[in-house]
Amino acid sequence: MKISKSQKPQMISYEEFQEKVRNLRTSGDATSFLKELIAPTLQSMLEAEMAVHLGYDKHDNAGKLSGNSRNGYSSKTIKNDFGEQRISIPRDRNSEFEPIAVKKHESTQSDVEEKIIAMYGKGLSTRDINGYMYDIYGINVSSDMVSAITDKVVPDIKAWQSRPLDDVYPILYLDGVHFKVRDGGKIISKCAYIILGINTSGIKEIIGVWIGENEGSKFWMGVLNDLKHRGVKDILIACIDGLKGFPEAIRTIFPETEIQECIIHQIRNTTKFIPYKHKKSFCKDLKTIYTAITEEVALEALEEVKSKWPQYAIYLKSWEDKWGTLSTFFAYPEQIRRIIYTTNTIESLNRQFRKVTKTTSIFPHNDALKKLLYLAQKDITKKWTMPIRDWGEIAAQLGEFFKGRMGI
Repeated sequence: MKISKSQKPQMISYEEFQEKVRNLRTSGDATSFLKELIAPTLQSMLEAEMAVHLGYDKHDNAGKLSGNSRNGYSSKTIKNDFGEQRISIPRDRNSEFEPIAVKKHESTQSDVEEKIIAMYGKGLSTRDINGYMYDIYGINVSSDMVSAITDKVVPDIKAWQSRPLDDVYPILYLDGVHFKVRDGGKIISKCAYIILGINTSGIKEIIGVWIGENEGSKFWMGVLNDLKHRGVKDILIACIDGLKGFPEAIRTIFPETEIQECIIHQIRNTTKFIPYKHKKSFCKDLKTIYTAITEEVALEALEEVKSKWPQYAIYLKSWEDKWGTLSTFFAYPEQIRRIIYTTNTIESLNRQFRKVTKTTSIFPHNDALKKLLYLAQKDITKKWTMPIRDWGEIAAQLGEFFKGRMGI
C-alpha cells in the first residue's frame, strides 16, 4: 500500500529532541512530550532495523544489485499509554523484513518505554541507556526523557506499597541501606528501611520500603501500624540488626512477636576494636556463647569469656544488656535457629540493591530513590518462586511452638 507524503516517516533530529526537552523543563508537561516523541523514536528504530536487515544504509550504493532493497512503507496505527499514533513500517522487496520495535500484527506498543524502564531498573546510568539506544537504534535519550518515562511507575509504587498483605508472617527481617539524597538544598544521608518477609508458604516477599532520616520508636510505630492497616494480624519472629526503637514499637503493636537481634552483627561490633594479636583466640572463645546447646550453657560460656578476657569486659557488656533479644533463638530447634540468628537473608537482598544503585551517588529526591528501589525489587523478586530450604520441617516446628498462630 502506497502512503501519502503526510504519512511518510517523521524522524526526529537531536536538535529537535533538545528543543523538546527545553520545552518540557518550561511546561512540565511530560505526557505531551512523550506523546510527541514516541512515534519519531519508533520510526528511527524501524529504520535502523531495516538497515541492519538489508546490510546497508538508505541511499547507499552498496544496495545496488544486492538482491533485496527498500520498497516503501505501509501505514500502521499503534496504541500506547499516550493514545493512538500513526507510524510507517518500512518494507523490503522480498517481504522478509520482520520488525522488532513494532512487531507484525501488533497494535499496542510500549516497547521503547519498557526497554528504558528495564535498563533503569537494572541500575544502568542515563549515559549507559543513551549509549545502548544510540548504538542499536540511532536515537539519543536524555536524563529528562529517562526521568519522564520512569516516572510512569510512580502510581505502581504507591499501589505496591499499600497492597494488602497476608494475615500472618512467620518471619520478618528488617534492615536498612543508606543513600545520599538531596533535600532542601542539602545532601543528607537517608536510610531506606526494608522489610523482607517469609510467608506461610515459605516464599520470600518484600513487604515494603520506607525512607527516613532517623529511626526511633515513633518511626517504627508508623511502619508497624501501616502493616496492620494492610492486613497483618500476627508476626511470629522479627529478626533485626539493632534497630533503635523497634523492640519498643513492636511490643506495642504486635505484643506476642518474638525479637531476635542478629548474632553476626553483634560479633562484628564486639570484635571491632580487639587487637589483632588477640582477635583469633578471642573469637574462638566468643563462639562458645552463640553455638551453645541451650541458653543456660550460653550464659555460662559468657561468664567464662568475661573471666578470661577482663580487659575486654566493656565489649562484652552489650551481650548482657541485649541478652533478652540475642538469646531468643536458643528456644528453637536447629532448622529454625539457622534462619533467625542472623539477618544475612535481607543483607543479601541489600547487596543486590547496592549493586543497582551504585551508579547514582546522589539522588535528587526521595521519590527518585523509591523509584529505583521499586524497579530493582521487581527484577530481583522474579526468581522468588520456591520456598526456602527445609520449609516443610520449619513450618511444622513453628506450628508446634506457636500453636494456632501459623494460619495453616
